[in-house]
Amino acid sequence: MSSAYDQLSQDQLLESALAAGAQGIDLCVFRKDGTRQDHTATHLEYEDFGPEQAKQTIQKFNDKGLRLSLGAFENMIGGEEAERVKNQNHLLKLIRIAHLLGGDENDVMVGTFVGYNHDLGNQIDGFQKNLDEYKRVFEPIVKYAEDLGVTIVYENCPMEGWRSSRYTSTYNNLPGVLAARKLMYALIPSKAHGEIYDPSHDIWQNTDPVDVIDQMDIDRLKRIHVKTTRMNADKGSIEWGGMYPMQYVDPALAAKAGVNIPQHDWDRHHYTAMLPGFGGTDDMDWNSFVEILHDRGFSGPFEIENEAKNSKDTHNMAAINQGAKNTVNFLAPLLWELGDKGYVFSEQKSLKDVERTDIPVQTIDKLKN
Repeated sequence: MSSAYDQLSQDQLLESALAAGAQGIDLCVFRKDGTRQDHTATHLEYEDFGPEQAKQTIQKFNDKGLRLSLGAFENMIGGEEAERVKNQNHLLKLIRIAHLLGGDENDVMVGTFVGYNHDLGNQIDGFQKNLDEYKRVFEPIVKYAEDLGVTIVYENCPMEGWRSSRYTSTYNNLPGVLAARKLMYALIPSKAHGEIYDPSHDIWQNTDPVDVIDQMDIDRLKRIHVKTTRMNADKGSIEWGGMYPMQYVDPALAAKAGVNIPQHDWDRHHYTAMLPGFGGTDDMDWNSFVEILHDRGFSGPFEIENEAKNSKDTHNMAAINQGAKNTVNFLAPLLWELGDKGYVFSEQKSLKDVERTDIPVQTIDKLKN
């Protein structure tokens, strides 16, 4: 996932992926005028993208022996209305681009968040109202993707630091728990949407990712985010417990009582983001996790999402590259057969040269009419 490489151009990104031993890139294509600042990147020129640009992109990735997908992860159903509409329109642009790149024929999917509407969520039956809002917004979007032969995939991050720590709740993205995703698919039964599952988000919610894989609709699982976490056994985790986030109170009162409070918006749940096999042990049983994925027939991509404190957060490119390469080597014996060159992926397929006629850019206001 290219968010860790926001310092690089697309050409530099391809070279870094090859050096790490990766077989593809999930290109982050965030809005250049977006308001989100954390873990964003834009590695594809999305304006004026047409069939010719699609052919050039496919050729470039095939020349390097790499696959690709697209994604931009924003609030689609909540937040300030003007930004919300811009996010929805940007998602529609990415669906169109994915179609021009071959869509499902080339396994080019579009990753997104759903977000959460707290104006609705603070009301009675707020969670149900968010589900209803999700259906209202996403039903035409999913239908648009389905008509173009493109699959949308949701990530399960609750986005626990997306709002000020002065708010009580840290649930800011609807697909953040398995129950929500099951309900979403019941509301919109189309096969044109599924999920990117990141086990690290369930670890700090005290949920075993192995159990989640066991209970999910495995046909909805399209991608695995390779990221993990280590739970911090600190004073704050004892004071506030593992069920609720650490809350913000008056700093003078907290100091008087000797109680920990959040030092920033993401400092709420007492964990450290990590990459598997890089910088120590984590709280994830990767052997059991991969085993149940194999048992249930999952054969999709494992995507390294580098948000590790000792890698991406250092802003040191050598450490970022080192983390990616170590992660590939960590997973290799779990995922690939042993051959003359060790544990290597041997089933890579080139992207198909697809012939797509141009289609106009769609907007949410026209899509709903």
